[in-house]
Amino acid sequence: MPPKFDPNEIKTVYLRVVGGEVGATSSLAPKVGPLGLSPKKVGDDIAKATADWKGLKITVKLVIQNRNAQIEVVPSAASLIIKALKEPARDRKKVKHVKHSGNITFDDILTIARTMRARSMAKKLSGTVKEILGTSQSVGCTIDNCNPHDLIDQIDNGELEIPEE
Repeated sequence: MPPKFDPNEIKTVYLRVVGGEVGATSSLAPKVGPLGLSPKKVGDDIAKATADWKGLKITVKLVIQNRNAQIEVVPSAASLIIKALKEPARDRKKVKHVKHSGNITFDDILTIARTMRARSMAKKLSGTVKEILGTSQSVGCTIDNCNPHDLIDQIDNGELEIPEE
């Protein structure tokens, strides 16, 4: 028999959702139902909190206490890069296999790296920048009209300096 749930205890639940859309309550119910929350209400709150990430898959952190859920968006590196590309929102049901072949600036990469710094395993910011550059290569975009892997090689050779903060 599972232990009794204390409503004053703080619980965290991580969910992967599509931004700006109300997810299926059938997928939310097993996660938030036992905690005493309404899946429909939580789904509406998630859709409201992720409105700026419309059409992108995003991780959401639910902090649940006293049968109330606070929603925090925890963006991944790929979703931050796709958002930096400023592509128009797409209908996920109709448009499939989108190539993100845009171009972003190195300043955008630095901003994303500083955002992801807390969750990175790298010792220095330059390592985090290389992680973001690797992600941008897998997404398929270019940085200042340059291949992301060329920038990684420049960082390794010491040709490109990353300001530590």
